[in-house]
Amino acid sequence: MRVGQLLRFRCSALRSSSSTGAGTARQQYVPQHKPAVEDDIKRLEDFLLSKPNVLVLTGAGISTESGIPDYRSEGVGLYARTNHKPIQHMDFVKSAAVRKRYWARNFVGWPKFSETLPNASHHALARFEREERVQAVVTQNVDRLHAKAGSKNVVEVHGSGYVVKCLSCEYRIERHEFQSILNSLNPEFMDAPDMVRPDGDVEIPLQYIENFRIPECPQCAGDLKPEIVFFGDSVPKARLDRIAEMVYTSDGLLVLGSSLLVFSGYRIVLQMKDLKLPVAIVNIGDTRADHLADIKISAKCGDVVPKLFDFRSSSSST
Repeated sequence: MRVGQLLRFRCSALRSSSSTGAGTARQQYVPQHKPAVEDDIKRLEDFLLSKPNVLVLTGAGISTESGIPDYRSEGVGLYARTNHKPIQHMDFVKSAAVRKRYWARNFVGWPKFSETLPNASHHALARFEREERVQAVVTQNVDRLHAKAGSKNVVEVHGSGYVVKCLSCEYRIERHEFQSILNSLNPEFMDAPDMVRPDGDVEIPLQYIENFRIPECPQCAGDLKPEIVFFGDSVPKARLDRIAEMVYTSDGLLVLGSSLLVFSGYRIVLQMKDLKLPVAIVNIGDTRADHLADIKISAKCGDVVPKLFDFRSSSSST
């Protein structure tokens, strides 16, 4: 089967699964968990009612229910399922071979990744923003699912996979447009065999990677990179300053789906506690900041967040 046909089939299957709710395909990356306790949901709702200017921090755990795997979850995370490790910033910058391998895999995986839809938790957070129940969302994710759900005040702390930038000048291009350029430069990829694996990972024969062509920056002939903060790189100072300002003007923090092992997220918790502000965490399993949390709920985000302030549900049950 041609890779184009295979990708179209998978995108069609993804749209079908989204229309019927959180089916098996979209739950395959959610680790084992216990059901949420109603008392915990009520306790979190009371927490948010008393603090209408809460800042929300989201991690990969909120997007696993949309079919995007995280790195660290036991049994279902990328570390557990594959030997492909996250790309390091300096490796990408210094090595043409690393850039070629990255862009080849990204090229094949992009149609499926970009078709991913927000889930009930993303939509609930967008509703909370419209109802002025939360101040803003700071996300560690690069999937743009908060924006797709309708959230307006979002800071992508690690950048976005939807923009490509030049490493040497200010050139930017939308990722969808860049995909068209890559398509035109690499027509032979239409015949590459079995490149998308059943678990969504990408397996590309070496000869295809070696022949993969990447355009130069049209302004300065520099190297192009997704506008993502790779491991080993630093979050831009302007972005950190904006997040710090949000922290200082908030009245608490709600962490959703993050283990907080990456310091860019953990830093926000520390800033909150320095200001003596409360922190609530919803995450499957332990986090780095459990000892600092005022509320910790060990549950799937989708079992908790959409039930908050869901007055339609409560009225129908009475």
